[in-house]
Amino acid sequence: MGTIKVGFLHSLVRKEEKLLITEFNKRADVELVMLDDRELKFDLETRPNVDVIIERSINHSRALHALRLFKSLGIPCVNTYDVSNTCGDKILTAVALKDAGVPQPDVRIAFTEDSAITAIEDIGYPVVLKPAVGSWGRLLSKINDRDAAETVLEHKTVLGSYHHSIFFIQKYVEKKGRDIRAFVVGNECIAAIYRSSDHWITNTARGASASNCPITPELSKICVDAAVAVGGGVLAVDLFESPDGLLVNEVNYTMEFRNSIDTTGVNIPDKVIDYIVSCGRAHA
Repeated sequence: MGTIKVGFLHSLVRKEEKLLITEFNKRADVELVMLDDRELKFDLETRPNVDVIIERSINHSRALHALRLFKSLGIPCVNTYDVSNTCGDKILTAVALKDAGVPQPDVRIAFTEDSAITAIEDIGYPVVLKPAVGSWGRLLSKINDRDAAETVLEHKTVLGSYHHSIFFIQKYVEKKGRDIRAFVVGNECIAAIYRSSDHWITNTARGASASNCPITPELSKICVDAAVAVGGGVLAVDLFESPDGLLVNEVNYTMEFRNSIDTTGVNIPDKVIDYIVSCGRAHA
């Protein structure tokens, strides 16, 4: 088999990107082509000289538009435009999970302050109010009563952008100080961690600590089912442990894994690259 050219779509080169680049450079059959999204220019016709693209942009809008343009040019991307579009929007993700029968916390979507209040009280306090588009546990609000609901909703309406005028409301799940992040590559759940924190938000970006989470048959199945529901690829699935079993909270399409390699003992970048190369060769 000949050399495969992998386009590496990126913004800033963070720890994850450095880990991936190091693994790519170990492969004699891979030529890495760096594609900085801050420097790209598209004319809708010119195809970059690559066989496959791995998307690692920080900016969701840039990533989404670039992936759509690459799709038009016939270049396979990991993850695809459709997967990224779904995972980048919590409403679209929730619908995809529901359509596939994947369990998740109770959810409501509303478009006005009044309908949001009604939706919140339909679920019952406490709830978590999330921006439909966002990551790293930012701009989440845990709402315990009507006074807090009215205040937060008014602030979001007056001060927020367009995305904050759409209200994604999720039933608060008491997770007893931890949740699970699992990593799916293709049709396999390759590793998982517990993220533990005294704060109700347990993102490692917000200071949560990571420890290894055994991959049980139940965990593997729900994670692969969630990945398939959004279109598959290289994905991180966040889950809650509830009295009714595991619930999928979110599915992330540009996954962060730097805190999970030593924790799990799994070379996550190596497995990601195996998948990227196989996708490129399949379309060669």
